[in-house]
Amino acid sequence: MTRKLAYIGAEIFDGETRHKDAALVVEHGRVSAIIPVGEVTCKTHRLDGGLITAGFVDVQVNGGGGVQLNSDPSVENMRAICEAHLPFGTTALLPTLITDRPEKTTRAIAAALAARDVPGMIGLHLEGPHLSVARKGAHDPALIRKMESRDVAELSAAAVDLPSLLVTVAPENTTPEQVSLLQSAGAIVSLGHTDTGFACARAMGATCATHLFNAMSQLGNRAPGMVGAALETGSMFAGLIADGIHVDPVAIRIALRAKQGPGKVFLVTDAMATIGTDLTELHLGGRVIYRKNGRLTLADGTLAGADLDMISAVRFMVNTIGLEQDEALRMASLYPAQLLGRMDELGQLTPGCRADFLHLNDAMDIRAIWRGGEPT
Repeated sequence: MTRKLAYIGAEIFDGETRHKDAALVVEHGRVSAIIPVGEVTCKTHRLDGGLITAGFVDVQVNGGGGVQLNSDPSVENMRAICEAHLPFGTTALLPTLITDRPEKTTRAIAAALAARDVPGMIGLHLEGPHLSVARKGAHDPALIRKMESRDVAELSAAAVDLPSLLVTVAPENTTPEQVSLLQSAGAIVSLGHTDTGFACARAMGATCATHLFNAMSQLGNRAPGMVGAALETGSMFAGLIADGIHVDPVAIRIALRAKQGPGKVFLVTDAMATIGTDLTELHLGGRVIYRKNGRLTLADGTLAGADLDMISAVRFMVNTIGLEQDEALRMASLYPAQLLGRMDELGQLTPGCRADFLHLNDAMDIRAIWRGGEPT
């Protein structure tokens, strides 16, 4: 590893502001400083225009590279998923296990603990099994169940030991007291796959909503639902699958205007094993998921995850939604890092953060990627 190197020749977006005629100084795998080019005294690496920006942080990744986490929640598969998403700008992610049997959850936690040193691996997302059958989506209803004391104990222990643990639950099968216990242990609790009402959703005290608009009660004129709770509650963040399939562009624009802060809407891929492959179908829990025209569905047409990578989601937010590029980049990097409480190391290019960064051209194509200061 080069001890100290300054990257010059491109604009630098640190996650908040842009810097022109500046250098990104990297030392020992971390950002050392952003300084004027004229003040650089160390070795330099010149880029040909474009933009340097922080690597993407994806907190909902079911698979990639032909690997589905539920099929085998192992260190090897977590590594494969991280590597599959790296070419698309995701330098840090949470492998995601959807509703499964208790022993599969236990295996996923053990693998995540053993995979702490896997590049790009920053924790674990457990989406289920404590969801609502009424809003199951592609989750197996036979495996959905109430959260019990043993679940709270296992998840709380994992939250203490893992760098980040995100848990998606539904009020139908979880209590506010259980949510409080999990959050006290350090877990980030998100509400999703739920038909709950506005008041109940707010009473849970969760800090996030999983894939906004999808698999949740909608915003109605007399019943604001889970969507209303996510947008109205300032303390809640909300993940968004920005592929033009899961959420209509008009609904996305309205949600961005309506969202109360400081919680933000951020991007997730909800990606499946298809990413980085030419697979036309995959298997999940004995069921076939079909891939066609950018859409992943079960035989009955139910959406089953997404055929989406993060740089495509960013482009969609800019080119289709009309969002400013800087804000779209924040949605893919800074805001998920804020949700996890890890802004001091992920999602931005400020001193002390990991030197995970991308070089983009004017068309938002990825020209180069660095993770931990090393080119990939």
